Amino acid sequence: MRSPSAPVVSPPSPARPPLAGLTGAGAVAALLAVLSGVLTVLVVAEWGPLFSFDRWAAQELHRRAVADPGATWVNRVLTDWVWDPWTMRLLTAVAVIALWLRRERLLALWTAGTAALGAAVSQGAKAAVGRERPQWPDPVDSAHFAAFPSGHAMTAAVTCGLLLWLARRHGAGGWLWRTAVLVAAVSVAGAGLTRLWLGVHWSADVLGGWLFGGFVVAFSVSVYGRVTLSREP
Repeated sequence: MRSPSAPVVSPPSPARPPLAGLTGAGAVAALLAVLSGVLTVLVVAEWGPLFSFDRWAAQELHRRAVADPGATWVNRVLTDWVWDPWTMRLLTAVAVIALWLRRERLLALWTAGTAALGAAVSQGAKAAVGRERPQWPDPVDSAHFAAFPSGHAMTAAVTCGLLLWLARRHGAGGWLWRTAVLVAAVSVAGAGLTRLWLGVHWSADVLGGWLFGGFVVAFSVSVYGRVTLSREP
C-alpha cells in the first residue's frame, strides 16, 4: 500500500532586521551632520566664494529693506512674534504638556530634551565659530550674539521637525498631514528668510541653522527608535 506523501512545509521567511525601519532617520542624520560640518568648516575658513555670495545677498536684501519700510515692518512682526524662538519653544512646551497628560512620559521628556539639545548645539556653535553679523550704517533691525548658525532658523527647524514627527506618530494623515507639512515648511523657511531681509544674518547662517536643526531632529528620532525598541520584551 502506498503511503500518503508528507505535506510540503515552506521554509520560514527570514526575519526582518529589527532596526530596518530606523535606518532612514539615521541616514538623514548622518547626511545632515556631514553637510553641517562642511558648511561650518567653510565659514571658519572664510571661503571666498561663500563669503562673496553672503555679502552680495546681504547688500541686495538690505537695499530692498531700506527702500520698502512696509515689507520690513511685516518681516519684523513675523520674526519677533510669529517665528520668534520663544514662540517656537512655547509650541514645544504645549506639546510636551499634552504628551505628559496622555501619560506618554518618555516621549514628553524626549521632546523636551531634543529642544534643549537644539538650543545647546546652537549656542555652542555660535560660541565656537564667533562669526560677526552684518554691519550697516542704516540698520533696519538689530540682533545680539554671534551670527552662525541662525538661532531663529535652527529653533524653527527643530520645533517644526519635532511637531511633524509627533503628529505622524499619533496618526496624522490626509489633509491634516498635508496642512501640517505646509505650515511647517513655510515656518522654517520664513524664520530664516525674515532674518536675511532684516540684515541681521548672512545666508550661510540661515542655511547652517536649517542644517543643524534638521540634524538634531533626525538624530533624536533615530535614537528614540532604538531606545524604545530595546525596551520591548
